[in-house]
Amino acid sequence: MLSYDISKAGDDTLYHFLYRSIKDDILSGRLEADAKLPSKRPFANALGVSVVTVENAYEQLLAEGFIYSLPRKGFFVAVIQSKNPQILPKPVPTKQSRESQRVEPPKALHYIADFVNNQVDASTSTFPFSTWAKITRKVLCEQQNELLTRSPNSGVIALRKAIAKMLLEFRGMRVDPEQIVVGAGTDCLYTWLVQLLGFDKKYGVEDPGYSKISKIYQKLNVVCNFIPLDEHGVRIDQLEETCTDVVHLSPSHHFPTGKVMPVSRRYELLSWAAKSSNRYIVEDEYDSEFRMVGRPIPALQNIDVQDKTVYINSFSKTLASTVRVGYMILPKPLAKKFCEEFSFYTCTISNLVQYVLATFISGGHYEKHINRMRNFYRHRRDTLLDIIRRSPLHDRVEIAEQDAGLHFILKVKTTLSDEEFCNRALEKGVRIGALSDYYTMAEPSQHEFVINYSSVPEKQMKKAISLLEKIME
Repeated sequence: MLSYDISKAGDDTLYHFLYRSIKDDILSGRLEADAKLPSKRPFANALGVSVVTVENAYEQLLAEGFIYSLPRKGFFVAVIQSKNPQILPKPVPTKQSRESQRVEPPKALHYIADFVNNQVDASTSTFPFSTWAKITRKVLCEQQNELLTRSPNSGVIALRKAIAKMLLEFRGMRVDPEQIVVGAGTDCLYTWLVQLLGFDKKYGVEDPGYSKISKIYQKLNVVCNFIPLDEHGVRIDQLEETCTDVVHLSPSHHFPTGKVMPVSRRYELLSWAAKSSNRYIVEDEYDSEFRMVGRPIPALQNIDVQDKTVYINSFSKTLASTVRVGYMILPKPLAKKFCEEFSFYTCTISNLVQYVLATFISGGHYEKHINRMRNFYRHRRDTLLDIIRRSPLHDRVEIAEQDAGLHFILKVKTTLSDEEFCNRALEKGVRIGALSDYYTMAEPSQHEFVINYSSVPEKQMKKAISLLEKIME
């Protein structure tokens, strides 16, 4: 039977040590594709750990696509070998070492519950005003010279160092602060990226996907291809067929389907990108911090050893949608090009905001805030799911992808068209969006609805579900 020395876990949690050990054996080839893993209870007894420890390790491996399960048969090693032998995984770092498609509702309208709005909770109880105010006063008093010194085009080094440290601790990503570029939200970064990569490139976006991205590419007058998805994510054959050069995707939590791209498809993407110097992958991790079960899914950028991935994220989901601070991690050759050719640009974020955010992160306040908000949204999600399970609606719906981020998919058994279902809900004061609305070219799925719960007050949830029940009647 497979065995590991649990005493070597050190400060690591037992389940993460076990997860990492199995993952290393899979990547190294010591565990071959389709090999059966031990059953959870015998494995736990052999290792001297609880069944929950083995279960959590398997669940994390399953979520990342390193293993797969078969009903009543168990867990098996997935096929993840890259077709390109040059695409190899980075060493696992040690402990030391889209927003949704937004259709703004008319301001005059009031909804009992708005499941389309994907902004974070806007109540004053969720933003750390007190801490933010103290840091702001401290920066104003102690960093006056820095506040009046022009920031580099990529942002002040204090913030970029803080982000690099945060990424190492939260995501296991080792990046040089010089690779980081900060800007006023991801919209700004998308625009810079097209200028950096070239207007002659063909850009690909996921279909279904976040429509704002394609709109930005189209406004910049670049070719924008809509790439259909299969069960594992964006289709490689369609990237080849459309001659796409740059593909923009969200592998750790796809919007709107909520799916997580397995590691096998990630290596296929890296192999695709490695075939041409013109090809790049834009990895957009808009709410990766809010994975509700297990650890965050490792970033695609973290296994890219050929500098083909641009990583983009922002603080809009974790702090507030009005905190317009985004950042991207450029491959080193692109970071050098940006520094040399875009130096005439002025950083789009004020020095005050940059230094306050840098102190907020480096002082440990951001980590505390993330942990608090993850618990806050987990409770909100669990409340909504519990209301659905206890309601008559439960027998007419299925819930999918509820663990990956701040929305899930509600599959409804109904003869109503998606449009009619949404219209009837709206008449009753419940705003809901169909998954089919997010498709552009591909054949849409039917009777599946995107439930964004981040901004829906818990006191409104029961009434909203009861109104959906009446539609089903």
